[in-house]
This record gives sequence, structure tokens and C-alpha cells, in this order.
Amino acid sequence: MEITRETKIESKLEFNGAFINLKKDQVQLSNGEKHYREVVVHPGGVAVVAITDEDKIVMVRQWRYAVDDELIELPAGKLEENEDPFIAIKRELQEETGFVSNNWESLGFIYSAPGFCNEKLYLYKATDLTFVGTNFDEGEVIQTLEFSFEEVEKLIKEGKILDAKTLVGLSKVMSQTPGYSATAVK
Repeated sequence: MEITRETKIESKLEFNGAFINLKKDQVQLSNGEKHYREVVVHPGGVAVVAITDEDKIVMVRQWRYAVDDELIELPAGKLEENEDPFIAIKRELQEETGFVSNNWESLGFIYSAPGFCNEKLYLYKATDLTFVGTNFDEGEVIQTLEFSFEEVEKLIKEGKILDAKTLVGLSKVMSQTPGYSATAVK
């Protein structure tokens, strides 16, 4: 079965928020049927697997109101309008963890929830870190944590790391790290 593009017939902005919008589009499917799609329009984001000289992965713990839970995640943040993802990730790493990096590697990008949201998340790896101090955004309460690869693997297996961008970023880095594989992140 060939899957083809859905064609937008019309689009209506249902909600215009501070950094996300919700639109409702009428589309025509390849078989001629018409349906509606609700899409959360998001500016995109960045996340980083930052590794200290002591081979510790720098992570953050913060309350996530949308899921009513405290999560352990990679340092991350949203893109400003038309912002270069590399500029954004350098800013977010320093704001949330106090670290700056002298060595960056792109890990590509992922779509966070393509069934209803257009958010594109750019993933990076950062090493050769120097601590310069945090600079949290207004409304952020974040605890910076450092874990060994073994501790991260244990947290994943115990179901204590649940954030998708974090699991994907860790999977990419751990699959490149001797002694680990992509199957380490389950």
C-alpha cells in the first residue's frame, strides 16, 4: 500500500499562545476522503547529552506540570523564532547546568510527537565542559545532576527516565560508547 501526502484544504487558528499555537486543518486523504487534523504548532527545541571530563552525564531534574511529575531529563529548551539550533543549545546548556562546552557534535533531530505536533528537536553531544554558573529562565526551578553511564543505564532500566528526547539522546550516545549499545536504553 502506497502512502501519499495529505492535502490541506483549509486551516483555522484555534488558539494563539505564548509559544505554541493550535490549528485545525481540513485535509483530503489520498483516497479522496476529507478529515480534520489538529496540530500543535511549536517553534522547535534542542537537547544535549553533556559529558564531563569524569565521564559523567549532566542531567536536570525538574517538575513538568503537563504530566504532573518530576522528571530527570537532558538539558533542553525551545528555539526562539528563526533561531539557529546550535546557538540555542549552547545557551540552554549554560542556563540550565552552568556548563559551557568546547566540543560539540550534532546527533541529528527527532520529531517529538508527530501525530499531533510539529515540534522538531535537535540533539547534540557536548564534551570538554567548563562550569561557569547557571542562569535559569524566569519560572524555572531546576536541579543539575551528574550520573555515570552505569547509573544512567540503571535509571533507564528502573523506569526512572521517561522523557522521550532524553531516551533518544542517551541511546545515540550510549550506542557510540564502548561497553554500551543501543539496546542499553530500553
